[in-house]
Amino acid sequence: MDIRKLKKGDSRKAFASGNAALDDFFHKYASQNQFRHFIGTTYVAFDDEVESQDILGYATVSAAQIHAENLPSGRSLPRYPAPVLRIARLAVSQNWQGRGVGGFLLAYCMRLGLEMRERVGCVGIITDAKPDAVAFYAKYDFVTLVPPNTPDETTLMFAWLQGVLDQS
Repeated sequence: MDIRKLKKGDSRKAFASGNAALDDFFHKYASQNQFRHFIGTTYVAFDDEVESQDILGYATVSAAQIHAENLPSGRSLPRYPAPVLRIARLAVSQNWQGRGVGGFLLAYCMRLGLEMRERVGCVGIITDAKPDAVAFYAKYDFVTLVPPNTPDETTLMFAWLQGVLDQS
C-alpha cells in the first residue's frame, strides 16, 4: 500500500465507503478544496502492487487550532490557541474495510503532524469522529474532548503528538 496527494486527474467517482457524507465529500469537494480553495489536502491510499489505481481510502487534513484549556490535562501549554492538525475526513472503500487501510492512513496523518510540528508547530491531532469511528480512534490513543452534540453526532477527539515522538 502507498499514499500520495490527490491528483487533479484521479478518478474518485467509483469510491464508496458506505457513508454517504464521506463519499459525497470525496466525489464533489475534495478536489476543489485542495486545488481551488487551498483549505485542505487529501491523501489517497492505493495498492502499489497492482496496475489499477483504485483508491482504497482517503484522508483530508488541514491546519487548525484549539484552546489549550480544552486539551486533556498533563501538559503545560500557554493560555492561547495551540496549533493542531485536523483530520477533516478519513474513509476506506467498502472493499478494503477491516484490512488495515484506516490505520495506515491514520499513521500517515500522524507523520504529517510530526512534520508540521518540526516546521511550524503542532501539539497534536484533532478529528470529528462519526459515531462508528470513535472506537477506531480510541485504539490509537485519541481521547474524547466534547461529547456528541452536533447534528451529525460527531465527537471531537484529540491525540498528543508527544507520545508518537516518545515511541520513535
